[in-house]
Amino acid sequence: MNRIDRLFKEKQRNILSVYFTAGYPAYGDTTPTIATLAAHGVDMIEIGVPFSDPMADGPVIQNSGTVALRGGMTLKNLFGQLEGIRATVDIPLVMMGYLNPIMQYGVEEFCKSCAAVGIDGVIIPDLPFADYMKDYKPLLERYGLLCIMLITPETSEERIRLIDDHTTGFIYMVSTASTTGARDSFDEKTLDYFRRVDAMKLRNPRMIGFGISNKATFAAAAKYASGCIIGSTFIRLAGESASIGEAVEKLIGRIR
Repeated sequence: MNRIDRLFKEKQRNILSVYFTAGYPAYGDTTPTIATLAAHGVDMIEIGVPFSDPMADGPVIQNSGTVALRGGMTLKNLFGQLEGIRATVDIPLVMMGYLNPIMQYGVEEFCKSCAAVGIDGVIIPDLPFADYMKDYKPLLERYGLLCIMLITPETSEERIRLIDDHTTGFIYMVSTASTTGARDSFDEKTLDYFRRVDAMKLRNPRMIGFGISNKATFAAAAKYASGCIIGSTFIRLAGESASIGEAVEKLIGRIR
């Protein structure tokens, strides 16, 4: 069983997934970050592939990508760093990256490399659904990888159900139509969106991301989904803290 499927089978509520940018704050921080997050009870980790034009990301993640790229992080180097990670970490690992670096690397080679190092699923924000169905889904399935699709408050019910019918793992609910970034609370319009999707009784579990930064936003979102994804808040802490361990402890303190 894929580790993502196993997680949602074993734990239905309050799942915590953390996103970080590979190679940030320093080039060699990728595997220590994964190991430290796992050791502190994080349920799932999203490994961000730095890219020069991350259209869905706010300034915090954009900056972390710039630092990582300047430090020498590439997709090839990232896979090299991840070799052997499964000897110490057993929680789900999801690779999140944009199409351009994946296509330059080679789509099938990317899938093969993901499988080789123990990646469980991928998130490709700018992958058109039609291209996914035609070209990517067969490849991903061949290598045992789940493809996680994003929905937003503007996504129609028809498209949400289409995504639900043709993907597995979980659906990534983006809390807002804007870019990533921390927020102190959610307004009523956003909560209505959470309630609306929850009422659809989808086949796949859902994780809510963008704007989760504290106990209040985590609890408000997790009430209507299996859990939440935190990115910008952790990356900001990683850049400000003396060590990865300190950053993770601060994050856990803010959320739990």
